[in-house]
Amino acid sequence: MVKEEEESPNRPDNTAFTQQRLPAWQPMLSAGIVIPGFVVIGLVFIGIGVALFVTSRSITVLEIDYTGVDKDSPCFKCSDSDAKDCVCEVDFNIDTLFEGPLFLYYGLSNYFQNYRKYSASKDLNQLSGDVAYFKEPSDDCYPYSYSLKKPIVPCGAIANSMFNDTFKLYQIVKGAPNKPVALDGKGIAWWTDYNVKFRNPSENPLKNNFNGTIKPPFWPKPAYELDPTDSANNGFINQDFLVWMRAAALPNFRKLYRRISEGEYEKGLPAGNYTLKIAYNYPVLKFDGRKMVVFSNVSWMGGKNEFLGIAYLVIGSLCVVMSVVMLIVYAKFKFPEED
Repeated sequence: MVKEEEESPNRPDNTAFTQQRLPAWQPMLSAGIVIPGFVVIGLVFIGIGVALFVTSRSITVLEIDYTGVDKDSPCFKCSDSDAKDCVCEVDFNIDTLFEGPLFLYYGLSNYFQNYRKYSASKDLNQLSGDVAYFKEPSDDCYPYSYSLKKPIVPCGAIANSMFNDTFKLYQIVKGAPNKPVALDGKGIAWWTDYNVKFRNPSENPLKNNFNGTIKPPFWPKPAYELDPTDSANNGFINQDFLVWMRAAALPNFRKLYRRISEGEYEKGLPAGNYTLKIAYNYPVLKFDGRKMVVFSNVSWMGGKNEFLGIAYLVIGSLCVVMSVVMLIVYAKFKFPEED
């Protein structure tokens, strides 16, 4: 009598799925299927591209460079690296209603946040609210780990270089004081950053968690005082801090600063004269950078981005051209049908 061979305990179950016996379908591609398919795909892409391109062109964008390079610039006096607590005012005019909701961005150029060492220069354990790492910052933060023999919180190059220019917008009214335009800074950061990735320590008041630490060298005040007007907008969940900590992929970028969506300006900025009061704190001329403020509205597809529409148009056109080429080749070289 032959003894049956014992099955291996790691052997998969004897089912059609685990033993790869599921029925399969392999399409038989022919010219009658491929050529019309390319035409349909091309026409769909062209339609989407036209819609994206037209929509993007309808978005209004106003960019104002305030670096202060030119001597006749209102911010020229502030561009000097030795200038402290400098404030400049930039006037501009809007001819027609700038439809809302509007978004105010700050933009930087020739600024490489995508350097690997720069983007990795942070302590995620610190930023998640773990006070154990307040005393011993990660080595990734070097050389912004310690200052005056005290641990830096938050440590790292990204936090230390946080953008700190501030803006106030006013509408100029003849015969009356300038009317302030409300800027809303709530909810400008990613939801995942605010609710998941970054957290404040649990001990209250927040200031007590930072005992024995020191602020980043370039910061004018510690993390727990970033927003003196709103105690809930301090520490590692400060909205401006969260926006800055999400590193940009390209050297020329813009980041959301505020929304203009309250009061009488909810539907946009009416035609008229405006002035932007800028607290000029962030130096950029040492690395040939530029600074700007950007006013923009959005559409169903987001902000202004003509490249996406152009890309769809190019791909769609290539599909149509390829279908024509394949049709010519098929008509000229097709094999005769067998009896």
